[in-house]
Amino acid sequence: MVDLLVYLTWLRLGFKLMEKIKVIGAGLAGSEAAWQAANMGVQVILYEMRPLKQTPAHRTGLFAEIVCSNSLKSDEEATAPHLLKEELRLGGSLIMQAADCNKVPAGAALAVDRHKFAEFVTERIKSHPNIEIVCEEVTKIPEDELVIIATGPLTSDALTEEIMKLTGSDQLYFYDAIAPIVSADSIDMSIAFKAARYGKGGDDYINCPMNKEEYERFYYELINAKSVPLKRFEETRWFEACLPIEEMARRSIDTLRFGPMKPKGLIDPRTGREPYAVVQLRQENLMADAYGMVGFQNHLRYPEQQRVFRLIPGLENAEFLQYGQIHRNTYINSPRVLLETMQTRMNSKLFFAGQITGVEGYLESVGTGWLAGINAARIALGMQPVRAPKTSAIGALCRYVSNVETDNFQPVNITFGLLEPLPEELRKHYRQKKQRHQKQIEIALKEWQVFLAELKLAAVGNA
Repeated sequence: MVDLLVYLTWLRLGFKLMEKIKVIGAGLAGSEAAWQAANMGVQVILYEMRPLKQTPAHRTGLFAEIVCSNSLKSDEEATAPHLLKEELRLGGSLIMQAADCNKVPAGAALAVDRHKFAEFVTERIKSHPNIEIVCEEVTKIPEDELVIIATGPLTSDALTEEIMKLTGSDQLYFYDAIAPIVSADSIDMSIAFKAARYGKGGDDYINCPMNKEEYERFYYELINAKSVPLKRFEETRWFEACLPIEEMARRSIDTLRFGPMKPKGLIDPRTGREPYAVVQLRQENLMADAYGMVGFQNHLRYPEQQRVFRLIPGLENAEFLQYGQIHRNTYINSPRVLLETMQTRMNSKLFFAGQITGVEGYLESVGTGWLAGINAARIALGMQPVRAPKTSAIGALCRYVSNVETDNFQPVNITFGLLEPLPEELRKHYRQKKQRHQKQIEIALKEWQVFLAELKLAAVGNA
């Protein structure tokens, strides 16, 4: 199909060179945007400053490097994250292909070996005949060219200044935190046990159980541990879904037990009972030699992390392969700047995609990159950009970032609250929440498949 589109497009344009697309940033959204545009037969120049210039959180020069959790959230049917994944799978997403090919056990969630995942994306991008890689920092936004800015929340200072000039307002931001990773052979398995919550997925997690006394000791040491200070001139803004564990703990002594340390659905084989609290560790790679501490993102000083987290039963001698850390995430005030097509309101040839638009989550970023790549390519091919269906997860995300009416624009994950609600007659028919959600997903996927078919027909018809 791609070769046919290229040939027909060149015929229509009289063998004249079509406009190239410049994608700035080879993260999740940028890689996806470049892949979609290139697969439509358009030449893409993909800019990435790493490894020449690193960000505060990245470690390699690989494309689509995951720096926080290795989980891409639930892939369980009747969930909003599952709908988003299915849309991307049906839409030929490179990122979803990489995830499915490099997944690691994680119960009902989809988690990946982050290094193999990034290697997979990098190899595919570099081998695509329509993608040219340029390893340099972009400090100016190209004028009068097709451009997709997908530089993520860790956009360089120089480009951030340029974006601020363009958007006409100060950038928005929040602080994000990364969880520690420990060596598997340093976990005491005579105390810890393998299991997934409610038995979903088999023995996919390592669980460190706590009794009440152990939990309370850990809690008081955690809330009194020394943190890394933030910049004095900045207001502390946290993203609620990725709140540092010590900040969460300060809300009440039981917050963690009903949050990341909840014991529900887990039975300690030593006692035959549910523990008072549990710390879960999720496999980080296919070799299973590294495990991430689920929900333990933090901004404690490194010696304090070692001291406090070694109070957890089973982690008394834990070897930390990565400590938790904090970084500042920047995003634009998208409702003032963007259309649902991911184009900017002031320049139809300029697109934004990824976390910089105010979506939060790996695949939420990929979804915006998917649409931006397709629409930039459509413009290059002489076609009109499209909006994703209102019922779809990608459509809901793009509608939110471009249209939400609020004085306090905040990043958002995909939820059923963003999706188009069922018609009144169907809501009356499906009274149980799970049934309503299943019906929403069924309708959404049917309309998504029609949308994808129309995209292909339109591309051929315009070629």
